[in-house]
Amino acid sequence: MNSCLYECLVLHHRFSPVDNRFLYRIFMFALDLDELEALHRRLRFFSHNRRNAYSFREADFLPTNEPLHNPGSGVAPAPPSAIPHLKARVLAYLAAHGTTLPADTRVLLVTLPRVLGYLFNPVSFYFCSDRDGRPVAALAEVTNTFREMKPFVLGPATRQGAAFTLRTPKYFYVSPFTDMDVAFDFTLRDPGDKLSVQIDDYDADRRTLTSSLTGTRRPLTDRALAWFTFKYPFLTLRIIGLIHWNALRIYLKKVPWFAKAARPGAQRDLYRPHASLTPAAQPVSKT
Repeated sequence: MNSCLYECLVLHHRFSPVDNRFLYRIFMFALDLDELEALHRRLRFFSHNRRNAYSFREADFLPTNEPLHNPGSGVAPAPPSAIPHLKARVLAYLAAHGTTLPADTRVLLVTLPRVLGYLFNPVSFYFCSDRDGRPVAALAEVTNTFREMKPFVLGPATRQGAAFTLRTPKYFYVSPFTDMDVAFDFTLRDPGDKLSVQIDDYDADRRTLTSSLTGTRRPLTDRALAWFTFKYPFLTLRIIGLIHWNALRIYLKKVPWFAKAARPGAQRDLYRPHASLTPAAQPVSKT
């Protein structure tokens, strides 16, 4: 099967306004979206759209059948309930952004499912390839701690060698220590025996932060899942805890802090907006 696991090292290194380095180890699932039902039948600890120790629910990802907040790209979202299956939503989203792919396109999703019912993914990656295995597009789905979600498309025009690359304005609140005027710089290398992706923050031409995910391929088996459950317990809960712990370390270094509700108009093209972005939550100016 194409699906597998990756045992990974995560790096966050902030260069400005202070130096702060943060490392931790996790494992990730790489799921061929055409193999979900086969994996459900084959694995004891993994289920598709049902409860289990590891539960992959298609509704948790790329919710393009939900309203889009503050659209700035001019791309209309799909009407509610129009596209129930995740792979179809991925292909439809790529098509809406200028990359039309056939139905037999292979979509490999590098992500985490729900772990004992709890879900948190800072970023998920969709790697699309044709029937001959040639990479044709990629999609990065970034989620913040407010559970807002924003996809970024890397189409054929962004292909550079063995990687998809893209520098694009963020317009998304990810870290309270980074304003929304910076740009994301993506480098998504083709996954194989190794996984290697990198997302940098750029303030104009100055790199202020680098984040990387590197890993080694492992088989997706019950035995491997049992071992990784012991080695990396409560994985999604651990990730959210580590993110907040690192935020506290940065805060204690007196790094400037940006309030999410201060610039609602700068947060564009995202799904599942937090209550702070609703009109009722915005401050009323006094005249």
